[in-house]
Amino acid sequence: MITIKSKREIELMKEAGAVVAYVLREIEQYIKPGISTLELDAIAEKMIRSKGASPSFKGYQGFPNSICTSINNMLVHGIPSAKAILHEGDIISIDCGAYLHGYHGDAAYTYAVGRIDDKHQRLLDVTKQSLYEGLKQVKAGNRIGDISHAIQSYVESFGYSLPIEYTGHGIGQEMHEDPAVPNVGMAGSLERLKAGMCIAIEPMVFEGKPHCRTLSDGWGVVSKDGSWAAHFEHSVVVLEDGYEILTKED
Repeated sequence: MITIKSKREIELMKEAGAVVAYVLREIEQYIKPGISTLELDAIAEKMIRSKGASPSFKGYQGFPNSICTSINNMLVHGIPSAKAILHEGDIISIDCGAYLHGYHGDAAYTYAVGRIDDKHQRLLDVTKQSLYEGLKQVKAGNRIGDISHAIQSYVESFGYSLPIEYTGHGIGQEMHEDPAVPNVGMAGSLERLKAGMCIAIEPMVFEGKPHCRTLSDGWGVVSKDGSWAAHFEHSVVVLEDGYEILTKED
């Protein structure tokens, strides 16, 4: 069921979102060659709890950690590990959720590890901009499919692809609520947007073909052709004439 959030609920979601934004900003200083993703997870959890929040992901459907850490050809849901060490030239997406005052914030960012080549910087730039292309379609009266089509059109114009299995989602008291927000779709299709709806928009982009598989750990999703991936996400509230990003610091 799709819920319309009250002004008070939206204010509480902004507080949860600000925790996520804080983590994604502050953790960048630690993303350097030689650090493990398990160390990054510990740093992120400490940051989340320092704000009085708890990690949304920890224990969610059995997920063991506080953030998802996905390196290079991993699209999403990477489990932090002491064995996963960052190297110069890698890219890593960090997906972070925080639960505060009964509401969730959820956002993701893909970072360069040291200096990366122009090819992979282009992937990061296109994926990040595709999020904002989708956001341009967020306002009351438009449809979910307008967001999907804007993201797909932009990404595919650069020769990249979007796996259809993974989508954005509604967010609020639950981390994943209705509606699903696909990254591929037809303009004018799916649910009509209404003021007060809160959704997480998150393009997940492969350099190569859109085919992926899940690792034996049941979580990490990687490209079948070995191509690298990027992921950017914001949670937003729909307004009559646009949107407001919830996962930002004041």
